[in-house]
Amino acid sequence: MSEPIRVLVTGAAGQIAYSLLYSIGNGSVFGKDQPIILVLLDITPMMGVLDGVLMELQDCALPLLQDVIATDKEEIAFKDLDVAVLVGSMPRREGMERKDLLKANVKIFKSQGTALEKYAKKSVKVIVVGNPANTNCLTASKSAPSIPKENFSCL
Repeated sequence: MSEPIRVLVTGAAGQIAYSLLYSIGNGSVFGKDQPIILVLLDITPMMGVLDGVLMELQDCALPLLQDVIATDKEEIAFKDLDVAVLVGSMPRREGMERKDLLKANVKIFKSQGTALEKYAKKSVKVIVVGNPANTNCLTASKSAPSIPKENFSCL
């Protein structure tokens, strides 16, 4: 077996991230021989929910999961990352204008880009899922100038 890769999923207590975690942990994403250290990041008020997600992953006893780290601290979550899956973002709420959504998400993805710059490996691969994905991806990449732009993608 190879060395484990460190994979971050943000917004890890949310429904989208929840549906990704098992696939990452069971080898469907990075291969059946790739050990994973899975890092789960969410905001402080969601830590109780995240503890439940952590217990479910532990109950699955996925052999590729070498460790699962649940945190609300960027300095822990972004440290030495190989892959970052940025799912967490502010959802558009009723009555919210698009500019308000963009303003809220710029703050989130600027912070995450800065954390990538400061803590992650410079070879980190970043996929942005949180909507509006294109704008959020651009914001994160601009906030991490030493990470190659081709390492950022969104969907």
